[in-house]
Amino acid sequence: MTNSHIQSVPLEKAYRLITHGPTILVSAQDQHDTDVMAAAWACALEFSPAKVTVVLDKSTKTRNIIENSGYFALQIPTLKQLNMVYRLGTQSLHDVPDKLSQSGVELFHFPDADIPVVQGCAAWILCELIPEPHNQQMHDLFIGKVIAAYADDRVFRDGHWHYHEVAEEWKSIHHVAGGHFYTIGNAVSIDDPEL
Repeated sequence: MTNSHIQSVPLEKAYRLITHGPTILVSAQDQHDTDVMAAAWACALEFSPAKVTVVLDKSTKTRNIIENSGYFALQIPTLKQLNMVYRLGTQSLHDVPDKLSQSGVELFHFPDADIPVVQGCAAWILCELIPEPHNQQMHDLFIGKVIAAYADDRVFRDGHWHYHEVAEEWKSIHHVAGGHFYTIGNAVSIDDPEL
């Protein structure tokens, strides 16, 4: 990890990294393969101990890797990574063995974790799989116990996103359908006299 802007996020605040509904990247590695895929259905499950959920279709290679390794990472990509995210969401490692290099993915590892994560994201949540075979088979729903969380302090610090202070390229992306996305909008508050 060479980016001095990456800071640890307290586990009890990790849920804030995904509650705004961004498109996420899911990464995992087992003894044979490393993969990253895009996903839109991820959310916080519990504050303490911190847990998250993500829906992973049976056809994805990433799902197989997670089932083999028992670990995965969720990361929040930014607008500057849009083309990479789209490619990761439309190509499968089953069909495109060099999918990661074709997509321009650069991976790294946080200290004390053997889970690959994508360089240049705004935040990362490292998880240990909580096996729930019924949910995984019937609903494609995976539960992760958060074991570490990190964020780039240029956009997330003191437990809050600061999208209003950064360039557009740092904004989270939100998948609508096909190749159509939105970026996060403007900050509003219930105390705003204009509303």
